[in-house]
This record gives sequence, structure tokens and C-alpha cells, in this order.
Amino acid sequence: MTRGGEAVRHRRMDLDGLGVFYREAGPEDAPAILLPHGYPCSSYEFRNYMPRLADRWRLVAPDFPGCGYSDTPEDFAYGFDGYADFLDRFTMRLGLGRFAIYLHDFGSQIGLRLAMRRPERIAALIIQNGDIYEDELGPKYAPLKAYFRDPTPERRAALGEAVSEEGFRDEFLNDVRPALAERIPPDLWRLHWSLMTPRRREIAIGVIAGLKENLAWFPRYQAYLREHRPPTLIVWGPQDGYMPEGSARAYLRDLPDAELHLLDGGHWLLETNLDEAVALTRDFLSRVHPGSP
Repeated sequence: MTRGGEAVRHRRMDLDGLGVFYREAGPEDAPAILLPHGYPCSSYEFRNYMPRLADRWRLVAPDFPGCGYSDTPEDFAYGFDGYADFLDRFTMRLGLGRFAIYLHDFGSQIGLRLAMRRPERIAALIIQNGDIYEDELGPKYAPLKAYFRDPTPERRAALGEAVSEEGFRDEFLNDVRPALAERIPPDLWRLHWSLMTPRRREIAIGVIAGLKENLAWFPRYQAYLREHRPPTLIVWGPQDGYMPEGSARAYLRDLPDAELHLLDGGHWLLETNLDEAVALTRDFLSRVHPGSP
């Protein structure tokens, strides 16, 4: 067995009165990788990725408040700033100094807000199907764009229709070809829907509606990338109705030295293209954020 073992450890912490569930793997003194999850998922999305890298890195994946097995407090600021503040406090509590961060789905914008606050702590970025370029949003954004143009209560209610078990299924399958869809386990939507309470559903609808405000941050995310130029690996599944190939290539506008790899997959690459994603991650981090040999 490799140093630190390959098992994922399932832990809880009390973070200033907030009960947080998180997964951790690898030696505590190894270079760290922070893994904020996407919507409508949880740290569960990294369950297979983490043990494959735990021989050389410390991997930490929390469930955001209101998601997975973490608490759903009434007084939490559910939104991109609130989640970024949570990540900041969470990493401080664990003693993570500098770390690489995996940016995926809405975790990409949350992670970038953390990076903008603490640029000195960011050793590298791994970007996987996380959008910050408005001109490259895919066709599945059409209902959201209609809400952004005319945010009526009726349109907000229509957004809420997607916060359902069938809506979750659509989010996880998300336009991949049939042979790849067979690799995506139904556990993803059934598990996460089973954890959805009425309060959590209300929070999810609010976060989705809040994407309108988040669009105004896109130029700020881009400016951070241009100014700081962190070492970046882009691993992308272009079979994605929200974030097609153009969403990946757009990052090269601000990170011309980034490594871009387009794989035969979609939004949830760690379900369909795990071996490739792990191999690319190992090669990249061995150069820019090396772990123990």
C-alpha cells in the first residue's frame, strides 16, 4: 500500500456551529488538493478520483452547507459569496496552506471567488466543465437566460421544476452519447434527490436564480486569471449542453499557457473518463504541485 494509504476517510467537523461532512484521502503533510463539488451533487462526485491520487497528495472534498451530509442551517448565506466564505474557513480549520483547487460546475465560480480572496494560497487550478465566459454558454442555458431577461415569479417557478428527481437525472446525463450515459450510475440522481428536503429545494432554486448576479462576476474571474496566471490544467468533456467545447477554449483567452485536453465525455467526466482525468492530473501536478515520489 502506498504512503498514507488509498482509502477515503469520511469525516465530520464542527465549523463554528456548522456540522460539515467531508471526505479526505492521502497523508496530512502532503501537498493539498481542494475539491469543491458541483450542482446537484456533493463530495460524492470525487469518491473514485480521490483514492487514485492519495499516494502523493492530500485530497479534501467537503459537502457545502445544504448539500450532501452537511447541515442546512437557517442562518447561512446560501449563495456564491457564502459558499466561498465557507471554503475559506473550512480550509483554514484543516490547516491547508497552499493548495491546488479543482474547479467544476458551480464550484468553479465559488472556487474562483476563494482564489480572488487568497491568491497566495492557490498553487494550481484544474478546470473541468466550469463556465465563466457568457458568450460561450451552451443551449441548455436557454431557460435560465429567459429568466435573466425577465425574472418574473412565473419564470422562477419554472426554474424550480428542474429541481426534481427527473431534473437531477437530466443534469447528470446532460447530452452525453448513449454509450457514455450507460457509465453514469443512477445512484447519482437517486442519492442526491433522496437528500433533498423542502428547505434544501428552496435553497437550490435560490442558488440557480442567483446565477444571474453571478454573470456580473464573469469578467472579474477572467481578470483574476489574467493577473495571476496560476498553472492550469483544463480537462473538459465537450458533450455538455451547458458548457460545450467553446466554453473550454475560452479560458485560453486569459490563460494562454494552460494545458487543454478535450476528452470523449461530458459534464461528469469523473464518471465516464476517470482513468484519463487521473492520468492528466498526476502528470500536471507532478510538475507544478509535486507530492511525495
